[in-house]
Amino acid sequence: MSEILNGKVALVTGGSSGIGRATAVAFGREGAKVVVASRRIPEGEETVDMIRAAGGDALFVRTDVTHASEVEAMVGQTVETYGRLDFAFNNAGTTPPMAFTADCPEELWDHIINTNLKGIWLSMKHELPQMLKQGAGVIVNNSSVAGLVGFPGRAAYAASKHAIIGLTKTAALEYARAGIRVNVVCPGWIRTPMLDSGLRQNPQFEAQILKMQPNGRIGTPEEVAGAVIWLCSDTASFVTGHTLVMDGGLLAQ
Repeated sequence: MSEILNGKVALVTGGSSGIGRATAVAFGREGAKVVVASRRIPEGEETVDMIRAAGGDALFVRTDVTHASEVEAMVGQTVETYGRLDFAFNNAGTTPPMAFTADCPEELWDHIINTNLKGIWLSMKHELPQMLKQGAGVIVNNSSVAGLVGFPGRAAYAASKHAIIGLTKTAALEYARAGIRVNVVCPGWIRTPMLDSGLRQNPQFEAQILKMQPNGRIGTPEEVAGAVIWLCSDTASFVTGHTLVMDGGLLAQ
């Protein structure tokens, strides 16, 4: 444990797997007390066990970020248990099945927007008042490279991820003078359980991804976690309203 964030309190939504789990574990290794939030109880508790096994302090709170009452309770339990909230990684999200814009069912659109966008807005809505009380805090939201370019067949997903960037920049401006920094990460192709599930259904797709990647590989959740930790650390104290792209050079082409 390097203890860069020693004694601080971090909240991670969508912490049951993938980028969320890797970031929650990274927070614990850096000395933070970690609250892991997720809809999936066994996987979320497993993340907590991983943090504790590494010598960290962690708590699981079952949370569906599309419900305001559950998000409010999530932040409330964080403060009740640890006394404050220093960092929040708003990561919970979902990826829809393929559907062109005119073919996207309304219920699918609502589900994606509610989870990916409303979930982050609700999280910030309840995280920010606590950080304002403290006079400091850092929020990192998870978007995607699909928040910066078009993504054929994923209209609702791309719309939600673009909106997260706009929401992040707006909040960064609103709360900069209050000592609160708000940034957003935009991962490209990252080897998460969600991606692996898609690759099992279409084994040829991985070869297509690798052809697109200038660096010739898929990223890891731990690489995204490292970026989130940096954004939360004092070494990034002058960084707010920033969109950090981690895509192996994909969008540089």
